Amino acid sequence: MIYTIDRFEGDFAVLEHDGGFTDFLRDKLPPEAHEGDLLEWHDDGWHILREDTDSRRQALAERRRRLLEGNQS
Repeated sequence: MIYTIDRFEGDFAVLEHDGGFTDFLRDKLPPEAHEGDLLEWHDDGWHILREDTDSRRQALAERRRRLLEGNQS
């Protein structure tokens, strides 16, 4: 399963999956994990899906750019 780090709240990371949310101890995630990262669980722990995260961030940046250009007067 793939999860997205929605936000951090104290010692917990709020992870989103299929429209639902679950709390997970922040110190069990990779130390370099950030909000918006896509994660996948394997037998040895959480892994950041770097290529998928980067692609998603680029697509969101492009969408934001197009929205802002459309609002220019």
